[in-house]
Amino acid sequence: MIFHITETPIDTAAARLALCQPQSGGYVSFEGWVRDHHAGKAVSHLIYSAYLGMAEREGTRIISEAKAQFDIDAAACMHRIGALQIGELAVWVGVAAGHRGDAFAACRYIIDRIKETVPIWKDEYYSDGSRAWVLNHHCG
Repeated sequence: MIFHITETPIDTAAARLALCQPQSGGYVSFEGWVRDHHAGKAVSHLIYSAYLGMAEREGTRIISEAKAQFDIDAAACMHRIGALQIGELAVWVGVAAGHRGDAFAACRYIIDRIKETVPIWKDEYYSDGSRAWVLNHHCG
């Protein structure tokens, strides 16, 4: 697993174990959760959609870029699609490296690039009954 789109909850413990390397001295992760507000509106829930084939190719490319740019041992990212409720985990990034500096930098690079270029959208449903499509990069 390098980059994976899933409709099921992300098992962060299993994902972390998959990155364990005997030479790694550090591990950094990022978790993005569904929050209860956006742009001044109360959010009730959201539905993530993705252009699956393109999203997985682009996500895998981003992780390969991170491996080339930073001295890391392993990296992965998983992103949920489908209906998610407030507080649910929507995206996870994990990086294992010999040292913390590269692990932190690569993790930040991966989540920022995922938000900028991977074709994932969210349909936000608001407490007032309205809804809106939001491009993933809005949060980048």
